[in-house]
Amino acid sequence: MGAVRLSAKHLGDKSVLDGLRQSGSLKCLFPRSDGNGLDAVLLNTAGGITGGDSFRFTGHAAAGTTLTLTTQACERAYKAQPGTFGQITNHLRADAGVRLNWLPQETILFNGSALDRRLLIDLAPDATTLMVEPLIFGRTAMGETLTNLRLRDRIEIRRGNTPVFLDATRFTGDLHSHLAKPHIANGAGAMALVVLASDTAQGQLEPIRRLLPDSAGATLIQDDLLVIRMLAESSFTLRRALLPILRRLNNDTLPRCWMI
Repeated sequence: MGAVRLSAKHLGDKSVLDGLRQSGSLKCLFPRSDGNGLDAVLLNTAGGITGGDSFRFTGHAAAGTTLTLTTQACERAYKAQPGTFGQITNHLRADAGVRLNWLPQETILFNGSALDRRLLIDLAPDATTLMVEPLIFGRTAMGETLTNLRLRDRIEIRRGNTPVFLDATRFTGDLHSHLAKPHIANGAGAMALVVLASDTAQGQLEPIRRLLPDSAGATLIQDDLLVIRMLAESSFTLRRALLPILRRLNNDTLPRCWMI
């Protein structure tokens, strides 16, 4: 169990911490930044999530700030008892002129896990966001296959209270067999969703397509909304493909946690 509430404000030419409240096993760290933005790192000191757990993060970036949020390590969804889910709820709000980056590291799904995860990003009309959500399907290095999984995942982006992007996933059962089908994932062991909501999105489409592997695709849902979906054989190949894409979409920089 754990909760963090964080807010950022503009002070001089920098984005700084305005408020922080944390409880339980969810904590927030603030590494030194070389730029003018505020970097925050979420840490689950429990080491993972299982049935009955609940983690909630609320972030607010005030006008004119740059806020980058990531995680210290991969999140792990462990085996859960029947009838129980582990819940992760993230709600981010970006005011006028904000650059908001939601860049968590991978979530690893263990066999028998049950995860209910929700991400809501509320943007002012001229705010910008870059988000990624990478998922790893089991510990392939240990020969694990996901034959028993419960997953509910919902990602929503709203601009000016109007929904502009909604992605919902629900699955129960043998995910390994499902992903093995050629027309589903052809045996992929990992996937990622990347969304850029920005007035620069249209200009990024062709350069990003040139960076993508054959198992990924990019499209413009509208002129200011770029969506990338990616499948990969393993967590290693997924990260190797993601890094140049995230760097390009984030002014050639990434949180230090991604580089460890």
